[in-house]
Amino acid sequence: MELKQSSAKLNRSLIRGLEILRCFKPGVDLLGNSEIAERTKLPPSTVSRLTQTLVLSGFLEHSKKDSAYRLAPTTLSLGHAYKTGSQEIKLAAPLMRKASEKYKLNVGLAIADRMEMVYLESIRYTRNIALRTVVAGQRVPIERTSLGMAWIATLEPTKRKEFISEIKRQKLSHWEQIEKEINLAIESIEEKQYCIANWLPDISAISTPIKLLNGQQASLNFSTPADGRLNKVLETYSPHLLDLKDMIEAAFKSI
Repeated sequence: MELKQSSAKLNRSLIRGLEILRCFKPGVDLLGNSEIAERTKLPPSTVSRLTQTLVLSGFLEHSKKDSAYRLAPTTLSLGHAYKTGSQEIKLAAPLMRKASEKYKLNVGLAIADRMEMVYLESIRYTRNIALRTVVAGQRVPIERTSLGMAWIATLEPTKRKEFISEIKRQKLSHWEQIEKEINLAIESIEEKQYCIANWLPDISAISTPIKLLNGQQASLNFSTPADGRLNKVLETYSPHLLDLKDMIEAAFKSI
């Protein structure tokens, strides 16, 4: 979390309140004050005061039965407001959908948020409803996905080294293999403008960096159910992925 610059102007209570909201992710419905304190490393008394404030402001709901908190509907409206107001999504989504239908692939656009990538838009093409559904707002690991690796490759070398060191401090299992895959992805981005990764056993994805309207780096990807030929099959679509990137960036420049 980059809070060093102009730190004297930052509202610490607001920052702490937002850290509490960050604790709630898919699969985490209810959290008590002690669990929130453990996740945020904040004093229990501070957490208790802030959760009460968040309830009064309509961002959390309190369950008396469970003595815990859950996100309130207000948070959902914020996501909807962002998606409907985003110029990037308005311009990129139609092009992504057209590519998905043409090539029969999933198409995603995501940005980095700390140690995860967050989908801004996700167009799913699948004839098998049993496959997992990825929607806007969903998070995936930055260090294991082609989306994340493509983003890491855009970092200036010094910042990239610091970021990878930060990932390493998470003490992930199989770190040596993960680091090797990240380095291979960086080389691939530098040489070919795209990288391939197989984060899940049944999904293969190919990604390329793309710059948003505000200059922020994001990642664009194609993904498909994996099979024995997954990398070779998906790599044949790399020219189409790069063409889609060019079309989206051209659309951004047109406004």
